[in-house]
Amino acid sequence: MRPRPRLAVTLGDVRGIGPEIVLKAAASREVRDAADLVFVGPAGAGVDVAEQTGVWHVGDGGANAGRFAGRAIERAVALALEGAVDGIVTAPLDKAALLAGGYSYPGHTEMLATLTGRRVAMMLTATKPGVGATNPLRVVLATTHIPLRDVLTAVTRAAIVDAANVTRSGLQEWFGIAEPRIALCALNPHAGDGGRFGREDDDILGPAAKEAGVAGPFPADTVFVRAMRGAFDAVIAPYHDVGMTAIKVASFGSAVNVTLGLPFPRCSPDHGTALDIAGKGVADPSSMIAAIVLCAEIARRLVTTHAIEGVE
Repeated sequence: MRPRPRLAVTLGDVRGIGPEIVLKAAASREVRDAADLVFVGPAGAGVDVAEQTGVWHVGDGGANAGRFAGRAIERAVALALEGAVDGIVTAPLDKAALLAGGYSYPGHTEMLATLTGRRVAMMLTATKPGVGATNPLRVVLATTHIPLRDVLTAVTRAAIVDAANVTRSGLQEWFGIAEPRIALCALNPHAGDGGRFGREDDDILGPAAKEAGVAGPFPADTVFVRAMRGAFDAVIAPYHDVGMTAIKVASFGSAVNVTLGLPFPRCSPDHGTALDIAGKGVADPSSMIAAIVLCAEIARRLVTTHAIEGVE
């Protein structure tokens, strides 16, 4: 067993703040005490990479940035599957650049699922309680990066049950919660109010919640508050923005994106590439620090659990 977890850290889209927050995080005491880092990305981006995915030249366009970012994800996953690292932490990428670089995935989550062949769930977790809260909020998305008009067909009974199952296993194995209390956020205002504002909550979400063994559906304007006050360990949101808005209002800058269901932990900051402030030296590394520390904590927990269970 390694004395400290070794984590692969991708630079993301190097036109953004990825390289800056990676370097700032690596220099922090919290990160130095938590893990050993293996940087993955293109040379020439200001970070001394151990795993090179190309050579970045100032003035290169989005296609090259996206190509190098995609290669970095592929390499980091390969390192994790080989056992060369204990987990991966990814700096933000630009989805349009990723597409221009030859990768059609909507984002990290979908790419990681394909590369590992796993059923995964995207969870945003606060690393500390927000103002007025007693518990950190955890939000899992039943659907991820799709247009709002497609949500009604994507929020199926199977999608909710799958998200609940992955969430339950992830909270047990990665967060040490023996009996997770999971709630389902409703799709319509007031959970449909008996069908007045839509039948989906009664006809789809309700039966799915019962099948999955989770509570709800509860209206979006109360369920996240209830979770922060200790009623639930996680909330499953039916679509991207209702879940992401809740977590970012509650704890922007200290939340971490966790991909549940992978054969290794993967974490990332709760923000994007911030192209508008790149190169100015003002990027806040707090969420990247939190992502690295949490990934290391999960990796250590897995090593301890496997040792107790006698897993090689």
